[in-house]
Amino acid sequence: MPSKLRLQRINDRIRQELSEMLVKDEIRDPRLAGIFITDVSVDRELAYAEIYISAVEGSARSKEILAGMESASGFIRRMLAERVDLRSFPRLRFHWDPTPERADRIEQLLYSLRQETPAEKTKSDDAAEDAEIEE
Repeated sequence: MPSKLRLQRINDRIRQELSEMLVKDEIRDPRLAGIFITDVSVDRELAYAEIYISAVEGSARSKEILAGMESASGFIRRMLAERVDLRSFPRLRFHWDPTPERADRIEQLLYSLRQETPAEKTKSDDAAEDAEIEE
């Protein structure tokens, strides 16, 4: 069994190589346009690599993208095995990662709160100033 550090290096290397394959259009599937790899996690036995995917459009095309990745998984695994030096290359499992969408939603909520806060703060500051003037 590899150490935690070695597992992390393998995860990072697979994510880097797969991302490069997508950017350079080495995987020629129109369903895979505009996607990115958010994370890779290889189990301790190096039997499976869990690959987390997201897209610019969000989850609207998630089923289509995952189907495209599954259909290309043999090709992807063979290409990765050539680039990443492992005795036996793990099988690939693809998962949709909703984290970027959730982060975007949180950012929108925080932005709307920031927009509301100055107006409320100004009203309370004005009331405090009026009270000081009256005294």
